Amino acid sequence: MQYRIPGRSPVLRTLSLAVALGLPGLAMAAAATTDLDEIIVTATRTEVALRDSLVPAQVIGREEIERTQARSLLDLLKGRAGLSFSNQGGSGKLTTLNIRGADSDHVLVLVDGIRVGSATAGLASFQDLPIDQIDRIEIVRGPRSSLYGSEAIGGVIQIFTRRDRGALRPRFRVGIGSHNLREASAGVGGGNERGWFGADLAYQRTDGINACRGSAATFQGCFADEPDRDGYRNRSVNLRGGYTFTDTLRLEANALHASAFNEFDGSIFGGNEAENIQQVFGSKLSWTPTERINVAVQAGRAYDKSDNYFAQAGSPRAYVSTFDTRRDTASVQADFSLAEQHLLSAGADWQKDAIESTTGYAVDDRDNKALFVEYQGRVGRQRLQASVRNDDNEQFGNHTTGSLGWGLDFAHGLRLNTSVATGFRAPSFNELYFPFSGNPDLGPEESTSVNVGLAQYAERWNWTFNIYQTKVDDLIGYDSAFNLIQAEEARLRGAELTFEARVAGFDLSTQFSHVDPRNRSNDANYNKLLARRARNTARIDVDRSFGAFRTGLTFNAAGERYDNAANTQRLGGYATLDLRVEYAINPSWTLQARANNVFDRDYETIAWYNRPGREYGLSLRYQPAN
Repeated sequence: MQYRIPGRSPVLRTLSLAVALGLPGLAMAAAATTDLDEIIVTATRTEVALRDSLVPAQVIGREEIERTQARSLLDLLKGRAGLSFSNQGGSGKLTTLNIRGADSDHVLVLVDGIRVGSATAGLASFQDLPIDQIDRIEIVRGPRSSLYGSEAIGGVIQIFTRRDRGALRPRFRVGIGSHNLREASAGVGGGNERGWFGADLAYQRTDGINACRGSAATFQGCFADEPDRDGYRNRSVNLRGGYTFTDTLRLEANALHASAFNEFDGSIFGGNEAENIQQVFGSKLSWTPTERINVAVQAGRAYDKSDNYFAQAGSPRAYVSTFDTRRDTASVQADFSLAEQHLLSAGADWQKDAIESTTGYAVDDRDNKALFVEYQGRVGRQRLQASVRNDDNEQFGNHTTGSLGWGLDFAHGLRLNTSVATGFRAPSFNELYFPFSGNPDLGPEESTSVNVGLAQYAERWNWTFNIYQTKVDDLIGYDSAFNLIQAEEARLRGAELTFEARVAGFDLSTQFSHVDPRNRSNDANYNKLLARRARNTARIDVDRSFGAFRTGLTFNAAGERYDNAANTQRLGGYATLDLRVEYAINPSWTLQARANNVFDRDYETIAWYNRPGREYGLSLRYQPAN
């Protein structure tokens, strides 16, 4: 049996208050949109109803992915509550995400429960994870180091690849679009009570845009002057399956491979072309000897490989470098139902990072062993969650983190959630050992966070409002001579408001975020805003069906940000509008069309790096009706 626990700007402050006060009245006229039984596992490492999570969380399912017609993970995630992004020039270019103003390497990324990311750079390659292979995404905002260890200071994003049940069903999709976009995907999957399997292939290629408007003469932006289109290609395959041997023993396995070719503006020193590979292999064995006990053993391997080249007209393509990292993980977790609505979980994690590179590193591998324990329970109208974890890192020794959450249910589905948690991040290999810039004396970064939230989930609507503060100590950064040091501190304060409903036949989703990410280091940049974080972001999605037609729009807005720590290089805010329409030719065939950034807004999220202007797309999808 699987256990489930039942269930600051003045403008932004004014807007948040007005919307919050108006939610109950608007919701009274709404029709059903929310699945109250929607489950999330990332927040607690166990199945919990989303509405019962004591930490802010969000789930994006396959239906929403298809409805929004997003063609990349960035398109799907931008503007979501607590998230902001930076991109180096369009499709396939380096993309980083910040959750609640924390650094981009303070975000833990999992694929089917397996930790992914580059051990050298300390980042996950969001731009190379193919959206056609994704079934659902879970986003948890706030520290989860007490369950996952290093990196989970800002939050956790877990990506689940496609899953298939029921009768064998094929699927197919082809699409074209601006910048000579060509894409196609196909898959098949199905199963019964005993076993299931699935396989998907996907292909995407675009000529791209001119990624960078920098100039080699002025040493700005990308330190190169290459006014050409920078293309991108991604090929991926996803295989998965599972089998139930007995009523108590289940086995499942998955494999994702994505190979990408990326052109960018660069030099002979760093290259201007890259061939990247992302691979994730995992298996999980679950044993349920009694209704009160469940044991799961999981093992996996994640690859992040990049071969870099320099190509120039009239000259042979020159090889530059290789960065190849491997991350092996294994875990065992046991969940004990102590009594009705009381669950105790305990487990152990093991991780080993290894590097093969043309760049020499003084240390090229390390392992980490961890033990954790968690309690979840409910007493009357109160909900409780507490967890503690100890990580024994080969380089940095023992590090203990914890979290404590408390919730109180009021009348009419109104809930108060509070939590406090600590987090940490071990430095990446680049920060420690990269030639001429690494600092081997660096230690782990540490954080303390507090969150207070109100939420109301009803049959016809839901809304959430959270305020938080995170303090990060021993933050790794650069001094005035561009040396990596560990004397920085940061304070991140913010608020988030979300609201979903169906009003007069319209599906409405709104998300507003404000973050004040301040440098609190005792230096010349004291109290300056951390670089490349937009303080205010908003996203509004509106969709409606008219018989066989369905139309929708997505409005995204982000306030100004600064591109440097001294706050002297300002990047203006922006707002974009995306429109979409689809027509159900019959229950199995759907034609979709979209227009992104319809007002052709010119903006940058990193100085000198372009973002696409107005774009169009058309696709045809086949998926047999249930």
